[in-house]
Amino acid sequence: MPDTSDRTPQQTAERVRERMYANDPAVRGLGIDVTEVAPGQATVTMTVQGHMLNGHATCHGGFLAALADTAFAYACNSYNELTVASGFSIDLVAPAREGDVLTARSFELSKAGRTGVYDSEITNQHGERIAMFRGRSYTIKGKPAVAD
Repeated sequence: MPDTSDRTPQQTAERVRERMYANDPAVRGLGIDVTEVAPGQATVTMTVQGHMLNGHATCHGGFLAALADTAFAYACNSYNELTVASGFSIDLVAPAREGDVLTARSFELSKAGRTGVYDSEITNQHGERIAMFRGRSYTIKGKPAVAD
């Protein structure tokens, strides 16, 4: 159910971020910060740590997917309607290395009925593209993402 209070859409997105983050041990455990939110958009950051490296001394793709998926989750829940992923794909285009500060920016491409499509781009601290992610969402009508 959409937020029907006197909050602006931006205030709703910020409230969802605050409450989702407080209840999101996976994101906090990975050291991901949700730095910006707006209706249908989110930006998150993460520093690549030693335990995130694979056998080639680059960031494991699963951590890159988790970063992009986090931006996607905060973007598609920003309306305070409980929304889950129905699928995603990710293209890894360059390696990320220990110490890199990665930023994933997600934005809504389409939202119609209960389904949505969101793109997330991951870049490093030099602005170099690391990965592209496309998420598909499904909204569960009548349930808020976070309680009042």
